[in-house]
Amino acid sequence: MAHKPRKEMIAETRAKLVAAARHAFGTVGYAEASMDDFTASAGLTRGALYHHFGDKKGLLQAVIAEIDAEMLARLKIVSARADTLWQGFVDECTAYIEMALEPEIQRIVLRDGPAVLGDPSQWPSQNECIRSMSENLQKLRDEGTIVAVDSEAAARLVSGASLHAAQWIANSEDPEATSKKAVKAFNVLLEGLLKQGRRTGRPQVLAEIGEEGRP
Repeated sequence: MAHKPRKEMIAETRAKLVAAARHAFGTVGYAEASMDDFTASAGLTRGALYHHFGDKKGLLQAVIAEIDAEMLARLKIVSARADTLWQGFVDECTAYIEMALEPEIQRIVLRDGPAVLGDPSQWPSQNECIRSMSENLQKLRDEGTIVAVDSEAAARLVSGASLHAAQWIANSEDPEATSKKAVKAFNVLLEGLLKQGRRTGRPQVLAEIGEEGRP
């Protein structure tokens, strides 16, 4: 039987390690995941892990990169379903925040990731996120939907707000309730980007948010 090409074998080994680690990180968490256990479950050794990812931290980065790519693909589908570019932008941002309710994303990306890898806003994946969001905001500005605002500055602020909202949900004692409050407040903030004549006006929503925030 002919041997598989080396490149294909390397890809298969990396995929096995990422899948095993993703399962372990998602079920018991990064700190409790045993490298010996999850490499053995993939039919591999610690040596393979060190060779391909450097260490456990490098493997976590690879797992998060894979989850990030899947999230991005899902978000593109969400925005593509909308009738307008603005609604697609709002729906995509909202969907990102609501993904914080999913156990795997909650634990790996929003809790263990920041604890081990540091500030998510400095992760390489954020560069693509900011670039894509900047482009969309520039299009919205060019078509006259939003106010004349620097697209990169707005993208960084919106991205930061959505990331903090997601982390708030992930670390909340009641993620479902927190998600509802976060999404409602976030959408009110987004509406502030719209030109005056395009705003729907939400005094009732603002009033409700004010009521919910009172002790």
